[in-house]
Formats: sequence, C-alpha cells, structure tokens
Amino acid sequence: MGHTLFFSLWVLSFLVGACSADSYQDQEKDRITELPGQPKNVGFAQYSGYVTVNKRAGRALFYWLTESAASRKPQSRPLVLWLNGGPGCSSVAYGAAEEVGPFRIRPDGKTLYLDPYAWNNVANLLFLDSPAGVGFSYTNTTSDLYNAGDQSTAEDAYEFLVNWFERFPQYKHRDFYVVGESYAGHYVPQLSQIIYERNKGQQNPVINFKGFMVGNAVTDDYHDYVGTFEYWWTHGLISDSTYRMLRRTCDFGSSQHPSVECMNALVIAEREQGNIDPYSIFTGPCNNSASLNRNLRGHYPWMSRSYDPCTERYSKVYFNLPEVQKALHANVTGIPYPWKTCSDIVGEYWADSPLSMLPIYQELIAAGLKIWVYSGDTDAVVPVTATRYSIDALKLPTVTNWHPWYDNGKVGGWTQIYKGLTFVTITGAGHEVPLHRPRHAFILFRSFLENKPMPS
Repeated sequence: MGHTLFFSLWVLSFLVGACSADSYQDQEKDRITELPGQPKNVGFAQYSGYVTVNKRAGRALFYWLTESAASRKPQSRPLVLWLNGGPGCSSVAYGAAEEVGPFRIRPDGKTLYLDPYAWNNVANLLFLDSPAGVGFSYTNTTSDLYNAGDQSTAEDAYEFLVNWFERFPQYKHRDFYVVGESYAGHYVPQLSQIIYERNKGQQNPVINFKGFMVGNAVTDDYHDYVGTFEYWWTHGLISDSTYRMLRRTCDFGSSQHPSVECMNALVIAEREQGNIDPYSIFTGPCNNSASLNRNLRGHYPWMSRSYDPCTERYSKVYFNLPEVQKALHANVTGIPYPWKTCSDIVGEYWADSPLSMLPIYQELIAAGLKIWVYSGDTDAVVPVTATRYSIDALKLPTVTNWHPWYDNGKVGGWTQIYKGLTFVTITGAGHEVPLHRPRHAFILFRSFLENKPMPS
C-alpha cells in the first residue's frame, strides 16, 4: 500500500514537473530579449506572442506582457489586462505604446524611451489585441472579420485568458483586474461578467478576479447620446438650434442605428465644431495626419475609429519594421497588408452591441467586485456628462460626496464614492487619460489597486 502510494505521488509529481517544464519552454519562446531601439536601463521582463482561441477557425490573439521591474518584486504584484476599444483598435498601438505601457516611441519611429509613469511600476501589464483581425491578432477564416461583435469578442478574450494562464502558471491565483477605455466600456464589463460567472462555485479559481476599471467608457446608449449632446452644447461647440435638433431627432439609444434626420443633425454639429480634436477639445489636432478619420458612421456616429494625436504616426512606423515584428514574435503568418492601429473592416462590420452595460454593472456590484470608472473632462466623444448620467441611472447610495482630489496641492479632478462604485474625473485630460495626464492617471491606477480614495 505504502509503495503504491509513494509510486502514485512520484508519478503525479513527475507529471506536474513535466507540465511546468512545457509551460516554461512556451514562456521562453515568447520572451523578448530586446526590442529594437530599446533604452539600455530596462529592468523588467517582457513576453509576447500568440495564443490560439479557436483551432478550427484558426483564430489567434496577440499579447504583450510587461512585468514589473525585478526590483519591485513582480511576483507579488497583481496582473492587469488592458483592453482598447474602437471597436477594432489595437491595445498594443494605444495602451502599450502611448498610454500606460513602459515604452514611448520617439518621432523617428525607430527608438524608444521609458515612461516614468508607466503602470508596470505597480503591476504586471498584459496587453491584448482583440478581437482577431485587430493589430497583430489574426484569423484564417475571413468571415470572422465581418462577424466580430461583443459576444464573440468576450468569449475569445476569456478563452485567451484560460490558455494564457496555462502558459504562465506562475500567474494562476494572482490578483487579477481588467482595465480599458472607450469601446472597452463594453469589452471590460462583458469579459468581467464571464470570468465572474465561470468562477462561481470554484474554491480557488485560476483567474483570481478582483474587479475592473474603465475610462471614458461607452456604457449606455441613451445616456451616452444625451450626455454627449449636452457636453457639446455646454462647452460652446454647437449652436442652440443644433442642440435642440439633436435632442429632437436622435432616438437616444432606442435602436441600433440613428435616423436619417439624426445623421443630418450630426453632420451640422460636426461642421459647427470645426477643425478641433474631439478627443481633446483644448489641444490642437494633428492636421497633417492622413489617418485622421472622422467619418460619421457606425453605432456611435460621432465616434471615429481611432484617436490621432501625432504619437499614433510613430506607432505605424515602429510596428511595421520587420525587426520589431521579429523581436515581438509577431506577424508570424505574414499578413499581406501593413500593420494598422485600427482595423476598418472589424469596426465597420461590427455585429452585435447591446444598448446598455448597466445590467452587468448591477450584477457585478451586487457580487462585491471592485469597480472604478474614470473620465477625462476634455473629451467630447465619450464625455464626462455621458458617464455621469449612466452612473446616476444605477441609483447607487452615496458613501462620500463629490469633492476635489489633489496632486501636490493642485486639483487633479473630482471624485464621488458610491456603494459599490468609485467615480473619478481627471481635469484637463482627453479621451486617452494616460496620454494627456500621465501622472494623474498613475495616481488613479495606484489608488484603484490599493483600494484607497483619491488623495485629498
């Protein structure tokens, strides 16, 4: 009996060891030794590559993991998944390269420098290009590009995580959060809901999900419409008559597509706004950029598919360099088109998009998960007024009333703590808060992780 038990334990330990060895080998294949143009003083590990989410269709999602610096004990830090929206925009292009990742690309499009306010100072950051067809993520089934939508994106992201944790078992059971912005206001709650529901009944779930945070997030069509038009009007971007026309003709989220009258009113509103950057109304637009695309189209007609400060140009140069793609273990299938920050096809043909995320908020608030929502207050695309109307619709009791928060004695924004949700604004920040206010965004992220109110 004793010998049999000993032998069984030996076999078990051998199998676990073999599994760990396989995982280690897979990790090492994904390890980035050095990125072209990378500065010398990089003290953290990086991994990138592909995780298959559907073998039959040949769908594989591209990720980039930037761990905390060795000096900051990455093994004790949480894991945070970052998602950009669009739909159809790359988390590598935006989140990693110009918002919260450790590197910024210089104007030459070839060299990098370190961002002192990178979020991997306090967490291990996992960037995901999602869905397939976005950034470096790919599918061998062309119809996938024309059928992408909210539900399939959430399911694929969950499948990615399950498989990724098998490749990186050291992250199993680690505190895990999902963070994103813009149309990730759909991705983040939807993925969070799937993780929460599939964790139910598990004693020690592999994905140790603790909560989520979204910024300038598409949340609820009715309140997004009302709040956006009100923001335009109160900030002097449109006339009184156009504001009245928008209120009268736009159906405020009762259907998937605005009426012809609403579209006409939006064309007038765009003309009245003039040559501004709607994603950051007080900073100059990057006029010479060929990719700035403000076509009135899709589910949110005023929302173009990509935000284009000039930094986006540098990404297009850098991530199309063959040596960069090789270092990232990217473009392994030899995509026959240049890498782009956003996929027009995926965004244009987006299939399903529920009118509201508020029911998911209600479910996850009731579950006791940590939920923070933030808003840069100079964004006219998904403005602070839209977010405030959405939060107000949840009818949550207030724990701490609206008050300013401070950084070095200066107001950094305002905050209100509700039962189950914390709301934070960042003053002077546009749609991509960490791009415009990197220090404020870092303070926000650190407060979120530590579950502490914003500094007063």
